[in-house]
Parts: sequence; structure tokens; C-alpha cells
Amino acid sequence: MFGFIPLNKPFGFTSHDCVAKVRRLLNIKKVGHGGTLDPAATGVLPIAVGKATRLLPFLPENKAYKATIRFGMQTTTDDLQGEVIKSQSTSNLTIEDIKPLLNDFLGEIEQIPPIYSAIQRDGKRLYELARKGETVEVPVRKVRVDKIEVLDFYIEEFAELVVNIECGPGTYIRAIARDMGEKLGVGGTLAALTRTKSCGMMLSETLTLEELEKKIEQEKFSLNKPELLLKHLPSITLSLEEGKRWCQGQKIAIDTINNVSNSHIIQVNNEVGEFLGMSQIISKDTHQILKPKVVINE
Repeated sequence: MFGFIPLNKPFGFTSHDCVAKVRRLLNIKKVGHGGTLDPAATGVLPIAVGKATRLLPFLPENKAYKATIRFGMQTTTDDLQGEVIKSQSTSNLTIEDIKPLLNDFLGEIEQIPPIYSAIQRDGKRLYELARKGETVEVPVRKVRVDKIEVLDFYIEEFAELVVNIECGPGTYIRAIARDMGEKLGVGGTLAALTRTKSCGMMLSETLTLEELEKKIEQEKFSLNKPELLLKHLPSITLSLEEGKRWCQGQKIAIDTINNVSNSHIIQVNNEVGEFLGMSQIISKDTHQILKPKVVINE
């Protein structure tokens, strides 16, 4: 059992709930996920099975979300799961009021994550401290937002904006909703969130837990190969003998690979197409050396 599952996380489940469910379905202990999703969020939750858990740090970092931002409401958690702190009418709000603000959230920005978040401080999650009523100082962090595309805007009880957001790791969409509402002077909170891309997996490729269970029962289930998700990284093919020595922890001298410099990480395969693992490149004067970093095919 070695590979990945593009899981579609259901509403109300924690990421850990999903991992536990996959463990039971596959009857295997070694299962991990590629990035926490809040219980109220749905969408792409990358699941790694077996030794593939060791490859999670090397998967693509960029993520994408479909988010619904509700204006005129502020909550303790910056989404609808928290207590309402303040609410006001936003019936006069227009999309023309909002669009000029979108550029303020593009590029590398400073962001204060929600108090109720999984960030650790002194070994404890911030949401654990917040639930105990402790004063929580949340450190400012720099994140990257590549794109915000307006998909819809409507007014019912509150004005709501639906956007597609493409961003780097560590970006809190709840914080964007909160800060956008603050800039408008009416408050804002996240009303709905679906992750549409993560670790190179797309929402259109995902399986629900029910679909996964059915495929396993019908013996039609197969894991996604790591190579499919590591295409953003260069690769090298070794001879069988070189591959054997590399898997034993030996450094292998190779001809210089174009556009690959010192400390770069590359995939390693052997000549019969077996994926061996991940290697670090160490540059020398006339050649490069492959230093094993993660050996899968031991």
C-alpha cells in the first residue's frame, strides 16, 4: 500500500476523522494528510498511504479555494461556527464597493490568523487556548495570494461575495473574509469554503468517503502513484546497480543536470521504472552527487 488518495472531505468532519476512516477502510495504520481543513470546510484533502506519508513535504504547495464571504457579520471564529459578535445590514453594499479592495489582498501580504486556528504556541493549538478563555496573542505571518476572482455577488439577509482564491501555504481564507469586511467597515466572516486544489490534486479528481468505500468493496480501488504529484520536480533514472547502492544510503556521482543546483530535491527512479525516492543534489566542480534524502524502495 503506497500512494495517494485525492479525498473530498465532507462537511463536519475533521481532517483527522478522515484519516481515521481511511485507516479502517484500508486496514493500514500508516495514513496521513497533506494539509488541515476546518470541519466546516469541504473539498480536496490529500491522503497519503504507507510510505507515501514521507513524501508529503515534497508535494506542490499552491492551493485554491472557492469561498463565500458574508458581509455585515463578525464572529469569534471568523466563520459561521463561532458566536456572532456583531451584525448589521449590508443591503446597500455593491460589488463596486468591494472590487477596488481586492488588490489589497494580492501578492505577499501580512495576515493575522484566526484566534481559533490549529497554529501551535508552546506546544498547544491556539484553538485549545481560546476555548479555555485564555488570552491569545496571534503572531502576524506573511502569506502569498496569487489570484482572487469574483464568481458571484448577491444580497439576501446579508451581502455575500463568492470568490475563487489561489494562494500559497499557510493562508487563512477566514482571515481574508474578516479583513475584507473590516476594510469595508461592516465586518465580514466566512460563510462557506471548498478547497478546489491542494498538493497537485484537483476537486474534479476527488473521491468521497462513500465512493472510496464502494471501490474498495468492489476491488476496483487503486492508489495514485507518487510520480503523478511530483511532476513539478526534476527526476533522474539510475541503473539497477546505481539504484541499489543509492537505496543503501550511498552517494552517487552523476553528470551535471541542467537547471538543477546545489540543495535541489529531485525524484530518483531506476531503469526498470521503479520509484526509489527523493534525493538532494550536491554540486561539485565537474559533476553532481545524489545524496539520499527519502528512500522508499529500500
